[in-house]
Amino acid sequence: MAKTIKRDNRGIAVAAIIVACWFGLLVYLLRIPVDFASPLPYLFLLLQTHLYTGLFITAHDAMHGVAAPGRPKLNRLIGTVTAFLFAYNWYPRLLPKHHQHHRHVATEEDPDYHHGSFFPWYYSFLKNYITWWQIVLMAITYNVLQLFFPLENVVMFWMVPAILATFQLFYFGTYLPHRGEHTPENKHKSGTQAKNHLWAFVSCYFFGYHYEHHDKPYLPWWQLYKAKS
Repeated sequence: MAKTIKRDNRGIAVAAIIVACWFGLLVYLLRIPVDFASPLPYLFLLLQTHLYTGLFITAHDAMHGVAAPGRPKLNRLIGTVTAFLFAYNWYPRLLPKHHQHHRHVATEEDPDYHHGSFFPWYYSFLKNYITWWQIVLMAITYNVLQLFFPLENVVMFWMVPAILATFQLFYFGTYLPHRGEHTPENKHKSGTQAKNHLWAFVSCYFFGYHYEHHDKPYLPWWQLYKAKS
């Protein structure tokens, strides 16, 4: 008999909050005058970067079926929308790659893994996930947005945060936990951050607790801290 997955609306609410905050802040930031001498625009840039990262983390939760547990169609819709909002990523393309990462972590069959130093690994990571049609859609969006909003706003609050979020996801969610050699006892071939829930959230929505994620992939990001001993 198939196991019944209990429905839980909390993940739906969390996803909705992230999307609403990302969209609402973006609309606001595209319209405000930018004073480069003030620290405020740079703080807004970092906040929007964090929300961009939240979009992908939400799509990632959907890949594990925990964005909307027990509702596969809604779960897939949440994953598709949040991945698409993050630089036009295509959820059906990301889904098999991510599960391949979990099955073959830190091996030649792992699409996220690269045996090398930081920048070659980062390049490999981008090349593996960014497609030409994404670049075309981003270029079209950029040119459309600058027709309606100041160029510096478009660059600072739409373009730059997307790039920084990609770096954030790679550095804290791939490079740090999977670099170097892991002992045979480390069955997930993954490292983990020291226990600090505030920093773990700020750095990458608790995904610095990466061994814990591989060990309990059924936990959504907002419950992952509970697995940290």
